[in-house]
Formats: sequence, C-alpha cells, structure tokens
Amino acid sequence: MKKTCLSALFSVLTVVGLAAAPAMAQDDVRLNRSIQTLENGDPVFGLFTGNFSMANARGLARSGLDYILIDMEHTAHDMEALQAFLLGLTDKAAIASQGHAQMRTTPIVRIPANGRNDPEWLVKQVLDIGAFGIMFPYVETAEEAERAVRAMRYPQPRGSEIAEPQGLRGASPGVSAWYWGAPDYVQRADVWPLNERGELISFIQIESAKGVENAEAIIQVPGVSAIFVGPADLGMSMGLPSNHAEVQAAIDSVLQLCLQYDVPCGITTNARDVASRLEQGFLMPTVGYWGDAGIAGGTAETLGVAREAAGRTD
Repeated sequence: MKKTCLSALFSVLTVVGLAAAPAMAQDDVRLNRSIQTLENGDPVFGLFTGNFSMANARGLARSGLDYILIDMEHTAHDMEALQAFLLGLTDKAAIASQGHAQMRTTPIVRIPANGRNDPEWLVKQVLDIGAFGIMFPYVETAEEAERAVRAMRYPQPRGSEIAEPQGLRGASPGVSAWYWGAPDYVQRADVWPLNERGELISFIQIESAKGVENAEAIIQVPGVSAIFVGPADLGMSMGLPSNHAEVQAAIDSVLQLCLQYDVPCGITTNARDVASRLEQGFLMPTVGYWGDAGIAGGTAETLGVAREAAGRTD
C-alpha cells in the first residue's frame, strides 16, 4: 500500500510540477548550488548521513551545509526512504522566496556498488528520482571510473563534442525533471565540468592502495567531477591506522594530483583539522557524520570553523 501511494503521489506531482516548471527554472541559474560555489572558487562543505527521517531532511535543508552525502553503502538500500528523504530536503519556502528552483543543499547519494561492480542499474534508479550526484566507493582503476561516468550520462546528441565517455543511462526523466523543476532536465542532467552546463557531480572515492597507485589515471577520466579520499579504508588497505604517516602521505599524493589537474578533492574532517585541510587545498571536505534532526554539536562546530576559515558568508 505504501509503495502504491508513493507511486501515485509522484505521478500526480510529476504532471503538476512539470506544468509549473517553466516559471521556476531559469536558464541562467545553476540548479546545483555546490557546483556554483565551486565555480566561484570557494570550497563546499558536506555531511554523511544514513538517517532518512523527514525530521533529519528538514533540519539538513536549513543547516548551512552545501551538500549531503546520503549513505546507501553502509546503510540499507531503501529507494522508497530515499525518495521521501529527497523530498524532505526541498525547502519550499526558501525556493519560493528566491524565485528559482535552486536548492540550498545538494543531495548526493553514495551507492552500495563499489568500483568492481557494475553500477549502471543503481545509478539509473537514484538519478531517476532526482539526486544531483553519485558517490562511487572504492574505485581503483581508470576503467572503473569511466564505467561510473558512463552510467551517469545520457547518450549525447549526434555530433556532440563531449559524446565520450558514451552515456548508458536510459531516458525516463519524468520524476527527476519534476524534482529539479527543470523541463530541460535531459540537457542539464550531465556530469560537470565535462559538460559546462551539467548539474551532476560524479564523486569518485579513492580509498585503497591500488586506487592511490592509479590516482592520476582516475583523475584524468573525462567526466570525473571530484575525488574523495577515504582515510579509514585506505589505512586498512595499507595495513596501517588512518593517522599513520604513510597513509597521510598517500592522501597528500592524491590531493596534489587533484590540484595539478584542477579537480576538487574531499576528505573527512573535524573542528581540529578542517582549517588545515582547507589550507592544503581540499575543496569538498565533510564536516560531520549522520545527523539526527539536522546538525548539532561537533558537526555544527566544524561547519562554523570551516566557513570562517574559507571566508564564506553566503
């Protein structure tokens, strides 16, 4: 019954939303605010969460965070809960007051499939309900990164200069177009910055010794939007604690490659190290984990330190 009601609700909202979308979506406004902030040269701050409650979604939507990493790798893969959570992240009052469809907080979903798995079907389902990005865990080769990018892309029009990597995503944009408030969803739903107008973030996790070895090739794959270094899994892969000097050196080697190729890099942080991580050049650090009804305690403190260190006042 729950599934039937949700499906019916989405069907109705899709029709109504798409009818109203032209008045809301504007060609000159970025729908993905995190991309807009990065294009302005500023870092963006995120949070991992596996709590799909409506109270948490509502709190995170007004938390001051730039993006949310919705963790379906280490929590249950529940698409109905994800749909409801994405709806909860849309702060309708804020959207209405600004006169365009841009959300304050960008939802990015970390899928359970790692680099060794075929992610195509998972990516399609997650994007088709409106996510603005996908995080791919444990990517170890350029081939795995390219497979991730292809899963996110629609096939491009004939003659396109950015047709490669060739997209594999099937076309069914009704719900996602409604969620974005974008009648031109298919044109916008491409990976940035390969497509300068793209609104999707392909977030590739490097979190193994093999991934570090292949980092330069991974980072250069067309369509990779950003890299996220996973210290815990990287340390385990190397047989060392994550704070060991060798692990930190491996992390720094990935960061330096990201800086060389102008690819944003993320890492987990806390109030003690977020300022130094920003100074090193990390542009997409997370400042906490989980969330209950928004952010509090250590996460709020870390976000405050991060925004002050970055000079962010928006």
